Amino acid sequence: QVQFVESGGGLVQPGGSLRLSCAVSGNIFSIHTMGWYRQGPGKQRDLIATISRDGNTHYEDSVKGRFIISKDDAGNLVYLQLNNLKREDTAVYYCNDITRALITGASWGQGTQVTVSS
Repeated sequence: QVQFVESGGGLVQPGGSLRLSCAVSGNIFSIHTMGWYRQGPGKQRDLIATISRDGNTHYEDSVKGRFIISKDDAGNLVYLQLNNLKREDTAVYYCNDITRALITGASWGQGTQVTVSS
């Protein structure tokens, strides 16, 4: 079992920045690639950034160049730096093992709310 706890969200003006954190506990050695997801109002949850065990990263086009995913060496913490935020970035942000996330009924954390508004 693996558990995820997201934090760091908040209210920020357009153009602002936030740093989200994801604390991972449990059988972390079973995780190869971690992902950050987001679910905007009335939308499905989408994968926006991934980082593999060896540090390779990938980004969805709408966040490429603005968001940065990183992790600590132990794999206990995964971060998402959000820069140049736009109103359309407003969403609840979640982290998960991208393999586990594909399973129907997968366990998710509570997420962290990011609201971009003036």
